[in-house]
Amino acid sequence: MASMLDNIRVVLVGTLYTGNVGSSCRAMANMGFRNLVLAAPNLQNGWDEAERMAVHATDILAARREFATFEEAVADCVAVVGTTARGGLYRQHVKAPRDCASEILSLAETGPVALVFGREDKGLLNEEVAQCTHLIRIPVDEGYTSINLSQAVLITCYELFTATGSYQPPHEKAPLAPQAQKMQLMKNWQTMLQDIGFMNEKQTEHMMQGIHRIFSRGVQTRDDAAIMLGVARQALWAHHNPALEGRKPSIG
Repeated sequence: MASMLDNIRVVLVGTLYTGNVGSSCRAMANMGFRNLVLAAPNLQNGWDEAERMAVHATDILAARREFATFEEAVADCVAVVGTTARGGLYRQHVKAPRDCASEILSLAETGPVALVFGREDKGLLNEEVAQCTHLIRIPVDEGYTSINLSQAVLITCYELFTATGSYQPPHEKAPLAPQAQKMQLMKNWQTMLQDIGFMNEKQTEHMMQGIHRIFSRGVQTRDDAAIMLGVARQALWAHHNPALEGRKPSIG
């Protein structure tokens, strides 16, 4: 995975604000990207804001490379993937990042790939789009299509990182309970619910069906919640009144 992502450079073209550069560094670090390039930056403020927004990704910021032109920044790349929110005759072949993530990763195994993001105010110019081998567009609501630069970097890098398949979600360490253990649990619960006065003998079969369902799928309905609330109330009552007899079931 590292070699693929190391071969992908995030190229920010004509960036105006160093805060967006710093935030992009943080987004890159979140997703395992380390290679930042600025092409023809047009920065309007100092680097203090970038360092503040980068948080713990200042090493990416410090290692950035700068090129005077877009052409120089992507000259050695085997693929140039441009991002665009605008439509137009030569932007109709755009794909969502998720739809071309595998292809981009495959290309990155063969050589450097540029992941290009345009200016905050104008995006990529037509002549820059013409130099891109691929175009991607992040799916958004049609009512507001403009995305902050660092957010666009985060979303696109996320889709590529996810496509590597390297992330392993946490899982339960304990093995699944066998049926015999589950049934013993139900027997113990039945005895406990009778002992605290939650249900009498006539109600047992009906109420235990509800308890079985809750233990199988969790609390989902209002009826499920009412049963478990009733168990809790009755257990508390029994705890505070251990010497009292003739307890009345409380199932509401």
